[in-house]
Amino acid sequence: MSVVIGWDIGGVHLKAVRAEDGRIVKAAQYASPLRSGTGLLLEAFARARDEMGSAERNVVTMTGELADTFQSRADGVEQLAMLAARELGNVSIYAGPRGYVRPEDARPHCTEVASANWHAAATLVAKRLSDALLIDLGSTTTDIIPIARGKVAARAYADGDRLAAGELVYTGLVRGFVMATAERAPLRGSWMPLINENFATMADVHRILGTLPGGVDLMVTTDGREKTIEASRARLARMVGCDASDADNTTWHRLAQWFAEAQTRSIMDAAMLVMSASTMASAPIVAAGIGLTVIAEVARRLGCACNSFHELFDVVPGAEIDLCHCAPAAALAGLTS
Repeated sequence: MSVVIGWDIGGVHLKAVRAEDGRIVKAAQYASPLRSGTGLLLEAFARARDEMGSAERNVVTMTGELADTFQSRADGVEQLAMLAARELGNVSIYAGPRGYVRPEDARPHCTEVASANWHAAATLVAKRLSDALLIDLGSTTTDIIPIARGKVAARAYADGDRLAAGELVYTGLVRGFVMATAERAPLRGSWMPLINENFATMADVHRILGTLPGGVDLMVTTDGREKTIEASRARLARMVGCDASDADNTTWHRLAQWFAEAQTRSIMDAAMLVMSASTMASAPIVAAGIGLTVIAEVARRLGCACNSFHELFDVVPGAEIDLCHCAPAAALAGLTS
């Protein structure tokens, strides 16, 4: 039996997907915030090794090199590549269009290796579909990548260029900052400017609305308090200079609805920008990440069919959603099997 495990080392999560003879059998993500160093990542690797088992080959992509633990992106790429090599063995590092490089060669190829996880997912889609728009809404960011004639048709590769092209949007279902989602919000008949403090995240918004999928919010809350609807209301109320007791639950629910709508509109805007640069108006949207419901709504508004990322794989029953949550890691496992 041939076993490949795909790994995606992010700034706050480690994701792993196991493929056996090309079939995805297991996918999981682990909290591993890098801001305070690599200690939690090492713990996450230990847990993942126990749960995923051994593999003939480990293929790795990353975005964690952006963490301010590292002096530069090149430094982060090198450290994470070598850490993966020590923790896993038999490691190949994904370098986008270049293919795979050895861990010791990651730094010289930093430009191709850094934040290339989106390219892995898009390459998998391009091998399965001739035309599509991949939207991967994760905990922190959203990738929007066009596929045309069986090729990745992104206009940009590096993060800065991708932001300008609309192919990278800094909004996520969990870690997205509410203060970065809008500058003001409607409250009791007035437009309220937001307080520019990280009092609440989009996890609070979606928790209040009941649209936060189970098992995806692995981070501590902004105030260190509970992950309950009541606590989320209190955090959201602070964004407009209030306590939760200053209004009824319906008021805070409506405010959460407005922020969720603002997030959806930001993804819509970017998707329409990306689509405006191509002739792919009738192409289906492929939904990946933890924000599948949001992506389905975007597809509905755009008049596009919406396919789930897991439909492109042979996957054991019950692992489909976990696969979607770990799309780049799953893509590496699928591409390498």
